[in-house]
Amino acid sequence: MKEFLLVFRNEKNESGQQPTSEQMQAVLNHWKQWITDIAKQGRYGGTNRLLSEGKTIKPGRVISDGPHMEVKEMIGGYLIVKANSLDEAVELAKDCPNLTYGGNVEVRSVINIESDSKSEKFLEPKG
Repeated sequence: MKEFLLVFRNEKNESGQQPTSEQMQAVLNHWKQWITDIAKQGRYGGTNRLLSEGKTIKPGRVISDGPHMEVKEMIGGYLIVKANSLDEAVELAKDCPNLTYGGNVEVRSVINIESDSKSEKFLEPKG
């Protein structure tokens, strides 16, 4: 099986309105169930949630606060899934809770750098 990266994007919440603790728990349960279902199929490869804290380094070593200061959407997290094809990975993504809450999911093919013939020189130790 190949690996695919599912990137979860949401629009910034600029309204200042926060969900209740009950709403947050319901969302969390939805995510847990979806990821558990993927894991039960033997297709889980790892996941992490991304917090808003961060820095962005731009050309000229210019550092700005936050990874998404100039954009309308933010990346909230990612999941690596195992599938036989891009279409199969897209099928897994169709049930993503992020879609229920107004976000979107980008599905990308991933190749392990050690498996990429173009990276052989990149990985060679300098001597």
